[in-house]
Amino acid sequence: MPSVPKYPVPVFPLSGAVLFPGARLPLHVFELRYRTMVRDALSGERMIALALPRQGWKAGDETSGLSSLGCLARLEEVEWLPDDCYDLKLLGLSRVQLERVVREYPYRAARVTLLPQDPLAEDDPLVLLERRALFEAFARAARQVAEAGRQAKAPDPHTAFEPLVNAICMKLEATPSVKMELLRMDSVVDRSRRAREMLEEWLRRPVGGAVGGERN
Repeated sequence: MPSVPKYPVPVFPLSGAVLFPGARLPLHVFELRYRTMVRDALSGERMIALALPRQGWKAGDETSGLSSLGCLARLEEVEWLPDDCYDLKLLGLSRVQLERVVREYPYRAARVTLLPQDPLAEDDPLVLLERRALFEAFARAARQVAEAGRQAKAPDPHTAFEPLVNAICMKLEATPSVKMELLRMDSVVDRSRRAREMLEEWLRRPVGGAVGGERN
């Protein structure tokens, strides 16, 4: 678990993706207030929280609701562009509960509570069996995607169980709301099982596009 942020964390509403702990996500920042957010984060703890806007949210409306569950992220790489925008590479650190909002302008900032996952042991037979089953399901899906002429890069099979599960969750072709339900699970084993079920469901369907490895 990362250390608890000392200060309120800038909150970035992201409607098109859900970040998981241990996974990485590229992000292009172009709005003025979020460029300000990046500069403030760089001068502070280099952390932001990504949260999924609730249904009915409109871009530019800071009073709209956001999911109370988010992912704390660290700004790993920051590229300042000639047009004063930013290309970021984020690393997910921990699930967080968004608590008291302390600022709404120019961007939202809130206190956060870290949400740990249920403890597990890498050498637990249940974990080992689930790890093998998940990786094999993803490998079969990746091969099917490759046969259709798309790319789907497989995660490193030697990655620890939780980041492996979360990396595969990032690659699933699922709506952000479905991925949010995966993120909400306290048990990484349960998350793995659900991700594997989704892969198996896709494998039973005609090839269309399932594991969007080239997107993440």
